[in-house]
Amino acid sequence: AIRMSLGARVIRPDRGQFRWDLVDLDSQLPPDHRARLVWSFVCGLDLAPFYAAVKARDSQAGRPASDPAVLLALWLYATLDGVGAARALDRLCGQHAAYRWLCGGGPVNHDLLSSFRRESGAELDRLLTLSLTGLIAEGLVSLEEVAVDGTKVKARAGRGSMARGEKLAKIEAKIAERIAGLKRELDEDPSAAERRRQERSMRAAEEQAARVKRAQETLAEREREKAERAKTHPKEEAEKKGPSVSVSDPEVRQMRMPDGAVCPAWNVQVGTANGFVVSVEPTDRRQDSGLAMGTVAEIERRCGAAPERLLADGTAVVQDDIAGLAGQYPDLAVYSPVPKARADVTKETLRKRRWQRRREPEPVKAWRERMETEEAKEIYRRRKLTEHTHAKMKNRGFGRMLVHGIAKVRAVCLLHALAHNLMQALFLRAAA
Repeated sequence: AIRMSLGARVIRPDRGQFRWDLVDLDSQLPPDHRARLVWSFVCGLDLAPFYAAVKARDSQAGRPASDPAVLLALWLYATLDGVGAARALDRLCGQHAAYRWLCGGGPVNHDLLSSFRRESGAELDRLLTLSLTGLIAEGLVSLEEVAVDGTKVKARAGRGSMARGEKLAKIEAKIAERIAGLKRELDEDPSAAERRRQERSMRAAEEQAARVKRAQETLAEREREKAERAKTHPKEEAEKKGPSVSVSDPEVRQMRMPDGAVCPAWNVQVGTANGFVVSVEPTDRRQDSGLAMGTVAEIERRCGAAPERLLADGTAVVQDDIAGLAGQYPDLAVYSPVPKARADVTKETLRKRRWQRRREPEPVKAWRERMETEEAKEIYRRRKLTEHTHAKMKNRGFGRMLVHGIAKVRAVCLLHALAHNLMQALFLRAAA
């Protein structure tokens, strides 16, 4: 309780009184606020495909749709703020001045935001390509040197959702039993409200049953992969446990994180040039080896040309990749450390090693000679700069995905790439 001051005349708060507040949204933000920069960026994009998908037309009856430019701007600004959940973004649209300014009084809810992000993967891919084309024309991005690296990102699925064959069968039986029980209750035709509730429960149970079915199919596929690998690595595969799959997100795999923990995660391949993200692709592969070819192909698709120099660590580029890249991109030079050969070996091993080296493809021999020079070692040291991009993105929430399925994860990755490139361009323009 507030201690009353003798003789003091004050106006006490009356929080139960209804009031009309006159709010000018434009006056709530300073002229250089980041929300204005995001909106200016979105207004400069080609959003024709988004508007073409809107069903409400001038000649047709129906409620007008929310502006796709507003929804895209909200997700880009939320990505910069580290907000990845549609419900959290929905709350901010009613409470935070910057998000209210971006909405501009337009209707927004979590379901609309979620469906927009879920369905916009192809268009976000196109926008990243168009924005990179503009950055290259402006001279901010150069394909002279590109660094590629994979970064592990935690999935939404938890460790408890991982299951093997026996556990999956038990889960499937329980779900089937629940669906049968709900069908019996619906056949009894209860009251309307109770029926609607049971119909929602039925839909949820059927969706869960579909996820379990996909999990069983994925488990069978991974068991076939294990059997194929056992033909060439029998000892390693015999020591490993059988494959498992997540019930909540069948597409994800368990991976070892940089801190040593093992959890469901995605391995996102990121290509950077001049601090900009020029390619981003989530995968379920635990290792980076063999993924460099796909990354270079994506860079060529987006930017219209392959890089002149490719910087990658030893796990991302193997000798087969070097030979394959040389065949497809003759002007591309790979800068990757040569694995150290053991010195404490027998003369016979040394003889076989020299024999193998003499029969290596010419691109591999050229790579070995190149990496022995100090100039090449100095160029390769710049690969660590790609870690700065990873760190900036993870500071914005890129360290954990809040969506299920690789298609939704890819949409989130594209939003992070667009948001990061926007801030990197603003920084370089200001510095210039």
